[in-house]
Parts: sequence; C-alpha cells; structure tokens
Amino acid sequence: MEEQPREPDPRFTLANERTFLAWIRTSLALIAGGIALAEFGSRIGPSPIRLAVSVGPVMAGTALSLLAFLHWRRCQRALRNGEPLPPPRFAVGLTALVVAAGCVLSISLLVRH
Repeated sequence: MEEQPREPDPRFTLANERTFLAWIRTSLALIAGGIALAEFGSRIGPSPIRLAVSVGPVMAGTALSLLAFLHWRRCQRALRNGEPLPPPRFAVGLTALVVAAGCVLSISLLVRH
C-alpha cells in the first residue's frame, strides 16, 4: 500500500518559502544590475561590450526565477513525501556566472583607468 503525501511541519514549509524568496531577490538584483550596467555603465567600454556584459545578468536573473520556483516545488514535494531534500542544481551555474561577470567588469574597469 502506497503512503499518502502528508502535510509537512509548517516550519519546514516556511523555511522552504524563505529560501525561494531569497532566490527571487537574487534574481531581481541580477536583472536590476544588468539594466543598470546597460544604462549607466559608460565607463565599462564601448556599447557592444557594455551590452554583452549587461545581457548576462538579466538573462541569468530571468532563468534563476524559474529555477527557484522549480527547486521550491521539488523541495515541497520531498517534504510532503518524507524524502531527502534535493540540492539546488543551479547554484554552481549561478556562481560561475557571477564570478565571470565580476572578472570581466574588473578587467574592463582596470583597462579603462
């Protein structure tokens, strides 16, 4: 006989929701940062470079919001079924993108000055 999903402890559900909201705040910050770079980043370099550097964070922020929702849903399902929580698959990619953007921006600023 298959076990029915159960309502998880509200503390775990709320912790899962807080984590989701933290990822959403991060995605909004990435989007805002990309827009700020595109609009106010004249010191970064010529327009094509500025556009290339600013599109990455906007796209990453957009993708992160979707991935955050999918991760929240997987965690909620695991909590209901008494399974181990899945790791966030997108954390490594997001970290790599932020590191790459930081390196490109740092080099661009050093070259400009």
